[in-house]
Amino acid sequence: MGARARRGDARRDRIIAVAFQEFAANGYRGASLARIAEGAGLTQAGLLHHFKGKADLLIEVLRERDERDGARVGIDLEGVTPWRRVLDDLRALVEYNSRAPGLVQLFTVLNGEAVTDDHPAREWARERYRRLVDHADRSFKAGVEAGELRPDLDTLACAQRLFAVMDGLQQQWLLDLERVDMPHAFGQFLAEVERSITA
Repeated sequence: MGARARRGDARRDRIIAVAFQEFAANGYRGASLARIAEGAGLTQAGLLHHFKGKADLLIEVLRERDERDGARVGIDLEGVTPWRRVLDDLRALVEYNSRAPGLVQLFTVLNGEAVTDDHPAREWARERYRRLVDHADRSFKAGVEAGELRPDLDTLACAQRLFAVMDGLQQQWLLDLERVDMPHAFGQFLAEVERSITA
C-alpha cells in the first residue's frame, strides 16, 4: 500500500471516529457534517470526498460498531452456536459495554431514532435484530433437539427476550450510571433464563 493510500485510510478512520462521537452525542438528525469535518481536520468538501453524505457516513459508523462487537466476542452469526455459549457471549458483551458508555450511547440513540420510516439506519437496525434473534433461536432449537432444553420452549420468544432485556438495561444504565449495575442485572437475568429453559 502506498503512502497516499495509507494517508487516505488514516483520514477515513479519523472521520469515522469523530462521526462516532457526533452521532452518539446528537443522534443522526442533530449531527452536523460541518462539526465532523472540523473535528477530523477537514473542510466539509474534503469530508464529502470520502463519504457521499451524512447517511453514508452513518452506515459506515454502524458497520464499524458491528465489526468491533463481532471481533471482540467472536460471535459467528451464520452458524449454530451451543446455547450456553450464546448466553456467555452476551454476558461478555454486556460486561465490555459497561466500560464503553460512548459505544452504548451511539447504539441506543440511533436504535431509538431508527424506528421512524425515513431514518437511514432503519434497515440496519431491523436486520441487526433479525440476525441476532435468528442466531439465538437456532441455538435454542438445537438445544431442544439435543434434549438439553425443555421440549415446549418457545425458542423464538426466548431469543427475542434476551435482546429486549439487554437493550432495555443499556438504556436504564445510560440514564442512571450510579444506580444501575448493568452486568450484574443482566447476569441475574441470564441465570433465571437458564434455570427456566433447561430440560
